[in-house]
Amino acid sequence: MLIEKPSSLWKDYELIDSGDFSKLERFGKYIMIRPEPKALWHKSMSDSEWLKSAHTEFKPGAGFGKAGKEDSGSWNMLSKMQEQWVIEYGAVPFSLRLGLTSFKHVGVFPEQAPNWDYIYRVTKQCAAKNADGVKPKVLNLFAYTGAASLAARAAGADVTHLDSVKQVVTWARTNMELSHLDGIRWIVEDALKFVKREVRRGNTYQGIILDPPAYGHGPDGEKWKLDECLFELLTGVAKLLAPKNSFMVLNLYSNGYSAVLADTLVRSAFGFDRGLPKGTSLDYGELVLEDRFGKALPLSVFSRLARD
Repeated sequence: MLIEKPSSLWKDYELIDSGDFSKLERFGKYIMIRPEPKALWHKSMSDSEWLKSAHTEFKPGAGFGKAGKEDSGSWNMLSKMQEQWVIEYGAVPFSLRLGLTSFKHVGVFPEQAPNWDYIYRVTKQCAAKNADGVKPKVLNLFAYTGAASLAARAAGADVTHLDSVKQVVTWARTNMELSHLDGIRWIVEDALKFVKREVRRGNTYQGIILDPPAYGHGPDGEKWKLDECLFELLTGVAKLLAPKNSFMVLNLYSNGYSAVLADTLVRSAFGFDRGLPKGTSLDYGELVLEDRFGKALPLSVFSRLARD
């Protein structure tokens, strides 16, 4: 099992400290305090040190922790800062516009940096193997504000970016423009419905990226529940993924989901129960953030499949 974290060379993000169900983070020039249910240990710095260094602190609302309002709340400003700002990801050349939302998020999940690096690298490999300079087709499902889409596009892919929320697709388009990229195909739709339709059409992709939430709704009210829908979605993805020179990245945040579970899901959905076919590799592991004091904060699990 792999355990991966963002490179220390990424200067626009840092987990400064973690503990007591919170994390102290720096995004560019701004430092913030956000809730973190997985930070079960004590802080290494004092409360006063946290408050003195932070520009803002997220305060959970009355519905915090309840279905549909898991992360709702407001920001308590501690020092002057902009509500929107831009950070750079240097390992893969793209930019991200960040902002304070009512759901504790700021527009990026920094622990995903190893996945962005992987997507960029394997997309370039697919492109190099394609005849006549054909661009690899990459589908990004539950694509949020588009960091993974930008990684694939920067590597030369023909990218389809899908999310069920129109506002975050618009946000992703802004990130594309800030990154001096173009040509991404934008779709606002339910992921499972789209995958089923693509299977019926006989379409295939050389890369498929999935980062599904625990709960969600499609633009027409379609209900998404990870436990009930994920395996069905993966069986559809197995039909969409090109049999050669292709890759898939599955990322899962949901509490209680392990890397072994992600691996077993992918093996079963792709029919690998009796072993991997020749030319196929399958890795799984955890993505973590490490604070200044060496405490590793595990935030998601992944499974990555690659075909020669």
